[in-house]
Amino acid sequence: MTLRVGVVGGGQLARMMIAPAVEIGIELCVLAEQDGMAAGLAASAVGDYRDEQTVLDFARTVDVVTFDHEHVPQPVLRALVDAGIAVHPGPDALLYAQDKLLMRARLDELGMPQPDWAAVTDTTGLQRFLDEHGGRAVVKTPRGGYDGKGVRVVETATEADDWFAALAEDARGGALLVEELVDFRRELSQQVARRPSGQIRAYPVVETVQRDGVCAEVIAPAPHLSARLGEVAAEVGTGIAEGLGVTGMLAVEMFETTDDRVLVNELAMRPHNSGHWSQDGAVTGQFEQHLRAVLDLPLGDPSPRQEWAVMVNILGGPQSDALDARFARVMAAHPGVKLHTYGKDPRPGRKVGHVNAVGDDLDDVVYDARAAAAFFEG
Repeated sequence: MTLRVGVVGGGQLARMMIAPAVEIGIELCVLAEQDGMAAGLAASAVGDYRDEQTVLDFARTVDVVTFDHEHVPQPVLRALVDAGIAVHPGPDALLYAQDKLLMRARLDELGMPQPDWAAVTDTTGLQRFLDEHGGRAVVKTPRGGYDGKGVRVVETATEADDWFAALAEDARGGALLVEELVDFRRELSQQVARRPSGQIRAYPVVETVQRDGVCAEVIAPAPHLSARLGEVAAEVGTGIAEGLGVTGMLAVEMFETTDDRVLVNELAMRPHNSGHWSQDGAVTGQFEQHLRAVLDLPLGDPSPRQEWAVMVNILGGPQSDALDARFARVMAAHPGVKLHTYGKDPRPGRKVGHVNAVGDDLDDVVYDARAAAAFFEG
């Protein structure tokens, strides 16, 4: 009997689960937020992921529920579990991807390396933290931020006045998260996959390049990474997956500091932009691995197929013509590059696709990926 995986959320991550699902004989069903979304090919329902009955009705048609994003409210997630539905990752794990303050506190309990941080409820507390950390810090809204949204570097407490005002109007109340401004050399990402029965596989540590708070490029594996730092990153990733009970794919975004440490920055409990390279660069790509994991099937080999893989995001897309109008030129100029598009209309700053290149010479691979992505600019 065919296994049915239900994905809540109709974005590009759900879209990129379709091909591996077909290849390994899984039926993928998607609860899309609206018609015409990226994962429309597999959308079997359209509805509000915040509505308990809508999600329950969808979930009862599949064998396991997973997610394209982490925004499904906890009461909805708990209702699924109470109804006996398999949910991966479950609400007890997703809680720490949904609330950064809870994440910081739990990672402290697990002994994970982190920046200095505090919960602040007013400008007095924020100014105190600034004074104790050199006059600059990073302020984050605990819930809802992604791709640089809900994140500010501040030098005075009044720069967060609007966020404090919003908290005061929110019936849930709460606090802002403030973190030390880390002196880092570069940003890394450690991905791991974990099955409900406990098997874990770690991918190579990758280097991520951010522009305006959005991931622009990924190099796998991270160049010039010491063996010891790679071991530490893998230990942190597997420790978090086990400590939080994550099932499915987990991405641990990290800072590599100038004094050769790694500090945890953010968590994502789903396939992640930093793992798109694996579609063409690893024996088992992250989307197939996620499906295996949530179904509690044996995990695949995460090893690289070639020495290097580079992913470059297509951000914004062409404003003068359609994205697909440029496909043939890219294919002719860079026949070794793989194109992945999301079925989204171009818009400044929007992720509309990415390109992957693999090979044995890093300079050549970087050139191919960047040059191919450049065809879609302007």
